[in-house]
Amino acid sequence: MTRAPVGQITRGTTGTNRLRRVDRWIARHPALRTASDPLVVDLGYGASGVTAFELEARLRRVRDDVEVHGLEIDPARVERARAQLDSVRTGGTPFAAAARVTFGRGGFEVPTPDGRRPAVIRAMNVLRQYDEADVPGAWSRMAARLAPGGILVEGTCDELGRVCTWIEVGPDAVARTLTVSLRLTGLETPAVAAERLPKALIHRNVDGERVHAFLAALEAEWTRAVASSTFGPVQRWRTALQALTEAGWPLSGRARWRLGELTVPWSAVAPSP
Repeated sequence: MTRAPVGQITRGTTGTNRLRRVDRWIARHPALRTASDPLVVDLGYGASGVTAFELEARLRRVRDDVEVHGLEIDPARVERARAQLDSVRTGGTPFAAAARVTFGRGGFEVPTPDGRRPAVIRAMNVLRQYDEADVPGAWSRMAARLAPGGILVEGTCDELGRVCTWIEVGPDAVARTLTVSLRLTGLETPAVAAERLPKALIHRNVDGERVHAFLAALEAEWTRAVASSTFGPVQRWRTALQALTEAGWPLSGRARWRLGELTVPWSAVAPSP
């Protein structure tokens, strides 16, 4: 008997170009670039398979042998995505007819073709409906399926993909980093990221928690950098992040700052015991 997928059916909210920020981040990650088997799983892609097609298209620019396997618990969503794949194969869509994309039914147990171990599992907007206490178990199940050197990317974004946050988790199910990625044009305050923190952190944005201190420091430096906005939002963002660095916050990914992105080690934002 086939076992039932592990997890709950998500709301299914999805949208074209919604996950572009995290896709670009994955594309530059060594876990993908150096993988001997560049299989990437799009876990919980939602009511449409479009995010899996977009993911494959973006990653193929750096690994032309990449394969993307979309997983959903709802059988109807799997059938809908496979019908979309048939349309892609006819060449009647913006995606390559030969795109290496497949779809299947599954959850946190991450079933893959031939039992292969993914180099990357992307699970965006999947854990929002769960309790914080459920996160470690979900991470452990997914991370156990990773190839050596692989990563789990688990996070949240808004409906348009302009506010995104995600956590990198290793095969040992231990969190490594938090990344915040914001659309700088029109950004009023980086504090908006608090509304889209991953489940492991969203309820910890209170006094006494590291993530709260970090977001408060980011907001304060963004406010202080207002004079730099004369030169545009990117310059204001860079000025704010440089000030954070000088204040002792261990930011990385300086080359990505221009994209409205920053990364900090998990130890800088990890929940208190």
